[in-house]
Amino acid sequence: MSLFIDIPEDDDQLPALNTGRGKLIWISSVDHKQLGIMYLWLALFFFLIGGIEAMIIRAQLASADNDLISPELYNQIFTMHGTTMIFLALMPALIGLATYLLPLMIGANEMAFPRLNAFSFWMTCMGGFLMYFSFFSGGAPDAGWFNYAPLSENNYSSTAGVDYYLVGLILTGMGSIGAGLNFVTTVLTLRSPQMKLNMLPLFAWMIFINGFLLLAAFPLLNAGLFMMLIDRQFDAHFFIPSTGGSAILWQHFFWAFGHPEVYILALPAFGIISEVIPVFSRKPIFGYKFIAASTVAIALLAFGVWIHHMFAAGMSNTVNGFFAASSMLIGIPTGIKVINWIGTMYKGSIRMTVSMMFTMAFLIDFTIGGLSGASFAIVPIDWQLTDTYYVVAHIHYVFLGGTAFGIFAGIFYWFPKISGRHLSEKLGKWHLWLFVLGFNMTFLLQHVLGILGMPRRVYTYPVDLSYWEVLNLISSLGAIFMFAGIAAFLWNIYVTLKKPRQADDNPWEAWTLEWATTSPPQLQNFTSLPPVHSRRPLWDLKHPDNPDKKLN
Repeated sequence: MSLFIDIPEDDDQLPALNTGRGKLIWISSVDHKQLGIMYLWLALFFFLIGGIEAMIIRAQLASADNDLISPELYNQIFTMHGTTMIFLALMPALIGLATYLLPLMIGANEMAFPRLNAFSFWMTCMGGFLMYFSFFSGGAPDAGWFNYAPLSENNYSSTAGVDYYLVGLILTGMGSIGAGLNFVTTVLTLRSPQMKLNMLPLFAWMIFINGFLLLAAFPLLNAGLFMMLIDRQFDAHFFIPSTGGSAILWQHFFWAFGHPEVYILALPAFGIISEVIPVFSRKPIFGYKFIAASTVAIALLAFGVWIHHMFAAGMSNTVNGFFAASSMLIGIPTGIKVINWIGTMYKGSIRMTVSMMFTMAFLIDFTIGGLSGASFAIVPIDWQLTDTYYVVAHIHYVFLGGTAFGIFAGIFYWFPKISGRHLSEKLGKWHLWLFVLGFNMTFLLQHVLGILGMPRRVYTYPVDLSYWEVLNLISSLGAIFMFAGIAAFLWNIYVTLKKPRQADDNPWEAWTLEWATTSPPQLQNFTSLPPVHSRRPLWDLKHPDNPDKKLN
């Protein structure tokens, strides 16, 4: 008797086969795998643009009294750098991996809403290119990536750049909301009938919870964006203090979205790490239920901590005290995950692949970012360090040392499944060490710069502050190492894609359902599935006489 369960092909769950040729197949595709790959290419494109902008910023700040670029252009570049990295690089990369992998991991042949899936991608793509069109239309956005009012109002920012920012982010927000709806519905309706929610792979679980965050957070941002657009185009009075509006109101809208956004970027990376560590430690994940429950706790608490971004705005002591406590509290479920990951590796048979090495770099650098973030929950420390380079260091340790390292770990892990080819481990190690070295050179010292009082967003600084100049020079040299690491990554992708497909269906001997398909998968992901009796169905299939029933 076969160990696999046959799955009849359901035309309602599969995209229609395209009859076109070449690139038109991709442009008109509603297949989740092709859309996932397009998300990843889009993310890589904007990651490179954001990286070039970062190099310009670091070149400008490498020495005192530098005039490499004008102050106006500097403001536009640092605004577009932050906006690009968060909304156009990291988010599309995570949504792309989720779009590609989620149906495969739960035994489905497609996302719940294939056309909405395509709509979400093209909205994100259109929004990103629209924002960059602003460079050719009188100037890019120049009010910072969180676009504080009144700096973003007509009296302060008269170019059309802020309008492109507003419309572009509204479009990308629509795409993100569509993606969130698709993730939640796909998990609830299309997973294998035998797969209970407590059997979901942790990456799928994180994406499921992340879908609710997307659905709750992005409408807040889009509402604020629409209100500011009406302010600028129709002279409304939402955020203009001189006409009765409230600039603080914009901060509330933005940060009520902004702090959940931190976890929208972090949770999928947590899911990636939770898949990589068990496979390369050859152990089941330690404390599955704790990791899953702590994810729910993070999603709920994420909407109750935004005021710590506004401690310097002059809230009452009661408000500050409440949000300081909630900001400390949210560190607990994140710390639980770190303990579970370390517990999984403890006494494991660790295989030091590039994916696993990026995972370990994630554990170290994300923890540093988490600890520096916890310091902002203490109101007097926040008052002292807010709007300094200490904040810049913190946010990069969370988003680059956390999210980006998680993405790199995931790409090296799932690249054989996506392409049928293995990325070079040798080139991968060059990428790893150059990027990790450069990252810590660049941002670790920025904690010190912030403590010494260097404000963020400054165009230049005076010569007589010698410590600032030395630390900024080292920070800028670190950016060169990161750039070299990304160059090694790009070369790795190029040479790998020129090779013939040679990856096995399950080269890592992993346990989740995506590894039961061909590499890369066919249009119909599954014609049959192994029975799902635990969280490791492929382990059960390989060891039918000794299944591991005692998973954590």
